[in-house]
Amino acid sequence: MKKNLTLTFQLAAVFIGTIVGAGLASGEEITLFFSRCGYKSFIGILICLIIYISMGFIIVHISIKYNLKSYNEFIKMVSPGFLGQVTDFLTGIFLISGASIILAGSGALLSQYFHISKWFGIILMAIVSLFVLLKGTEGLIEINSFIVPCLITIITTIFILFISLSKEIVSVSYIKSIPSYSNNWLISSLLYAGFNIISCSGVLVPLSSEIKSKKQLLSGVAIGSLILTALSFMINFMLLMNIPNIFKYDIPLLYVANRFGFLIQLMLLCIMWMEMFSTEVSDIYSISKTLEHVFKIPYKSSVIIVLLIAIPISQFGFVNLISYIYPAFGAISLVFIIQCLVFYFKHRKSLKKVS
Repeated sequence: MKKNLTLTFQLAAVFIGTIVGAGLASGEEITLFFSRCGYKSFIGILICLIIYISMGFIIVHISIKYNLKSYNEFIKMVSPGFLGQVTDFLTGIFLISGASIILAGSGALLSQYFHISKWFGIILMAIVSLFVLLKGTEGLIEINSFIVPCLITIITTIFILFISLSKEIVSVSYIKSIPSYSNNWLISSLLYAGFNIISCSGVLVPLSSEIKSKKQLLSGVAIGSLILTALSFMINFMLLMNIPNIFKYDIPLLYVANRFGFLIQLMLLCIMWMEMFSTEVSDIYSISKTLEHVFKIPYKSSVIIVLLIAIPISQFGFVNLISYIYPAFGAISLVFIIQCLVFYFKHRKSLKKVS
């Protein structure tokens, strides 16, 4: 019983760690997709919760039923035609680009705040990722089981400090009075959730193959989604209360944490780097598992190949890579969700028989 409960929370941590990169931990993604929409941003975050749980369940059901081992096999199953091939190809490109973006982000973060060469941050991220990835699925679970509780602790600490020092302005009426800079909260929610789900599929599919316990996998997805939503609510609340000042900063949450002293800021920077690390591990794990099953390249060799490809691409720069890769992938992710839903409802009777 205790062992099963531990595994469930470990799976929840992997789910959270895959989605929460430096963008969410820094407040940048929440600002871009939600906080600009005013108080309706909270509705958008709830929509993401529904999508995370429902799509997570669908991916797990299909993966276990058909014994799928990589996102490549999953996409071919739900969309065997030309559109599936395009989605599969673009997903692979995105995951490699995502790994490159994080390497570039690690270099930029350490260079900006510690005034050292960006190559130090890039090589450090590559070496630590390689060490964890060579341990396979066990390494993926272990690293997220450490990083995610740290993330929850730091974000909750900042939130409690913020609330305790802002009691006089914290009210529903004040939040409703905050100006909205965008009315596209629904589209933003769909794009953000879809973007994250297709990234998660790269981890959920091989995990479903190796763990095979539907109950624990589904519980992990549900718990992970609820915790992720709670974190997003806290971050969004703090950012909303600091509009429009947060628009001036690349790391909005660091601006919020500024009033709480150097130690809190340093902790936030550390967790941002660790969340970059957890997402880097998840992305490379996903691609490597696909290379292993599609091209029969040994997993450990695949990890090294992906890293050797990602390092040169990282030289295009953090901001440049995000600007071109992320928007294009948003539309593909929505197509992916529709494909999954169509397949699931078409085969729902047989999928319900999965033990």
